[in-house]
Amino acid sequence: MALSISELARGGGVGVETVRYYQRRGLLQKPETQTRGGGGYRHYADEDVSQLRFIKTAQVAGFSLDEIGELLALDARTDRSKVRESARARIAALDLKVAELQVARQSLQRLVEQCAAGEGDACPIISAFDRA
Repeated sequence: MALSISELARGGGVGVETVRYYQRRGLLQKPETQTRGGGGYRHYADEDVSQLRFIKTAQVAGFSLDEIGELLALDARTDRSKVRESARARIAALDLKVAELQVARQSLQRLVEQCAAGEGDACPIISAFDRA
């Protein structure tokens, strides 16, 4: 089925400009322009929708666009060890981010408790963020 760029974008849950951006990044191919009624149109296939959904799902899993490009270049059958290695690296990065967020949460929780206790002259939350 031939899809317009807006239909492709809608099918992938993104905007048209996102599709164009992914094309510029080499994550999606630009189909050949087909002339119809004096104008040039690009038509996309259902496989393009699948690839767009792959990109969005990989982003949700925490992969960067560069990493997604590397994943797209791999063969699902023969490059399994490379895919596992990439996923393990992403898990390690996510674990680190989770640990950083937990530290930030604990710090903010302490400030909230100090603020509620009314300790000191100024709110400790504002004081902690004060750059002066």
